[in-house]
Amino acid sequence: MSEPAIVTHDLQKIYPAARAVDGLSLNVPAGAVYGFLGRNGAGRTTTMRLLLGLARPSAGSGRVLGLDIQRDRLAILQRTAFVGERKMLYESLTARQLVRFTASFYASWSHQAVEKYARLLEIPMTQRLSKLSHGNRTKVCLLLALAQGADLLVLDEPTSALDPIMIDQALRTLLEDHTAEGRTIFFASHHLAEVEQIADWVGIIDQGKLLLEARLEDIKNEFRLIIAAGNNLPASTSSQIISTVPSDRFRRYVVARQGEVFAAGLRSQGAEIVEISPLTLREIFLALLKKEEPCTPGNTGVTPALVS
Repeated sequence: MSEPAIVTHDLQKIYPAARAVDGLSLNVPAGAVYGFLGRNGAGRTTTMRLLLGLARPSAGSGRVLGLDIQRDRLAILQRTAFVGERKMLYESLTARQLVRFTASFYASWSHQAVEKYARLLEIPMTQRLSKLSHGNRTKVCLLLALAQGADLLVLDEPTSALDPIMIDQALRTLLEDHTAEGRTIFFASHHLAEVEQIADWVGIIDQGKLLLEARLEDIKNEFRLIIAAGNNLPASTSSQIISTVPSDRFRRYVVARQGEVFAAGLRSQGAEIVEISPLTLREIFLALLKKEEPCTPGNTGVTPALVS
């Protein structure tokens, strides 16, 4: 089995006013497209900065492409392409000039890729960057990342300000051109439909803690919405029950695993099962953020005490 592209153990970043990252243990398989999800302020951007050596951890450890995040920062940056949430560019240059400047830093730079992605993403290469729209600035940042030939792409809101056509083009480019070559993509996005479109692994973070990490297929196979009718329906919130919402004689349960078994238990107590249905990633995300117990990486909805 190949070494994970990213692995952290009890990673922490503590500021005077907050714990931005609080005991984070990630395991990102090599070659995965990993969607890193969370609300604003959840710790996603800080985690990315720690992984790239742009910030120092307060405690814990991490390895990126087999390299230590504290000792091997330069080596990690040489093999990683990063697009940050803030698209910072040299305003006085054109996109073409910025490409020539950037290419000199990367031995694996592909000028052929530059021409390909400039065409696909419809980038005005001869216009000064100060004159570009937010969407075009995003496309320039993606172009620079894609042309590096990096083993790992770390992308923070990579489709911000793009129109729907360009979003689709960018996602298809990431999926078809880079995962096909065995490269790893670790990206954060608020657009859960985009994550669902291309990710094969998902991690959800809240208040610096990892709530869930698992294959997207496994998450969608396990999580179920169960609507039951009856009197005195249980309102317990075990690790299996992610959320429960009462409404008149009905109660809506979001269950992390063994939905049919849970429904059978309700029937044995006299409840009528009105519906058992799968959930979208968006619905799972919204339900899971109400869960207090963190989950064990690689196990959907399972708290550490209940892992067999």
